[in-house]
Amino acid sequence: MIAPRRFLPSISSLLALEAVDRLGSASAAAEELALTQSAISRQLKTMEDQLGVELVQRDRVRLHLTPAAQEYVLTARAALTQLAQASLKLKANPTGGTFSLSILPAFGMHWLAPRLQDFARRHPEVSVNLSTRLKPFDFASEPFDAAIHFGRRDWAGVDYLKIMREEVLPVCAPDLRQSTNDPGWLRTAPLLHLDTRPDAWDRWFAVHGLAAPGLRGMLFDQFSTMIPAVANGLGVALLPSYLVEDDLARGRLVTAHDGPAISLGSYYLVWPKERMIAPPLDSFRAWLQEAFT
Repeated sequence: MIAPRRFLPSISSLLALEAVDRLGSASAAAEELALTQSAISRQLKTMEDQLGVELVQRDRVRLHLTPAAQEYVLTARAALTQLAQASLKLKANPTGGTFSLSILPAFGMHWLAPRLQDFARRHPEVSVNLSTRLKPFDFASEPFDAAIHFGRRDWAGVDYLKIMREEVLPVCAPDLRQSTNDPGWLRTAPLLHLDTRPDAWDRWFAVHGLAAPGLRGMLFDQFSTMIPAVANGLGVALLPSYLVEDDLARGRLVTAHDGPAISLGSYYLVWPKERMIAPPLDSFRAWLQEAFT
């Protein structure tokens, strides 16, 4: 048994408490939940009687949760969200075998997505739900079983499987390229930056023994918007080689310096340490490890 019944309020009561906290009144909560205002009040009173704790302070204008209830409702909201997400997974794949993966947009679209057909062929019993996140997050508050992480092993509380090392190249539109192969010309060029990699150009110049010129130029949050900007001559960007292979082959982009590519980090599959690895995620992890690591 998870807990004594007296510590487990009904879903209806939890929904009423959460709605009142979020919306600020019984009438608004009643409208959202398609109930009467008196039904909302009864649900709250039932919960108070069950738990033996005052949850709501009532006045003529609105309902206010007590400080203790405000803390309680945060946990209740998270539990309701997880339950709803679990129900959605169950409905989407009633035979089981679903897991949710957070992906980085460019890596997910250009590297992972084309390879997922092989995973689906090998594991038809598993469904992968994909959603994008640009930065590390708290697995306890996000609906993911695992995530794709770029950089170093600096995500707290997770285990890692290295997928691949990323190499970046300085690229630009053909008209912007200088005839010299001296990397120093880039110190005065318009440089484009990714906000999740603010030190990328600093590190690139350091590899070539040059002092970085400092942050200047346009700032982007995704490679998908940066690449068209580069192609239209707005500046020089450090882009992963797997993203620009086709553009370089077609001449839409050229390398701004013909030196070797450098690495700014690697891609990892990460998952929370404190959770047991479910079979669908374990199948995905084994597939990645066998095929690409």
